[in-house]
Amino acid sequence: MKDIADLLGRICLSIIFIFEAIDSILFYDKTVETMQAYGVTFWPKIWLSIAIFGLVVGSVLMMIGYFARVGATLCLLYWLPFTLIVYSFWNDPPDTEQLTFLRFITNMAVAGGLLLLLAHGSGKYSVKRLIHRLRLPK
Repeated sequence: MKDIADLLGRICLSIIFIFEAIDSILFYDKTVETMQAYGVTFWPKIWLSIAIFGLVVGSVLMMIGYFARVGATLCLLYWLPFTLIVYSFWNDPPDTEQLTFLRFITNMAVAGGLLLLLAHGSGKYSVKRLIHRLRLPK
């Protein structure tokens, strides 16, 4: 049961980041404008391109379980700054503070899932383990 939970957890986490990357690609110009509105004015298109690359590579690595820790690290390098910049509830007016706080906490829970993946690895059902098991004896 633990191994199936590892697999499903990896798939669920990676889906979040795949959709984030697709959304950023489809609405590239709007995303750049939003980044500038949040204060990212230094090379926003380059940063967004790097973020999209990291999200795609990281989410695929997590999903298939091959270098899942590297994939989780790439996604975490995107997710934490994104959460701190976009959901800074401490700067919001009191009427929107609670909703922003809930979104902040939700994103921190996703970051916790990524940290668990970093700590425990990809589990039994992964491409990494499949490759390891299929190695021919010398």
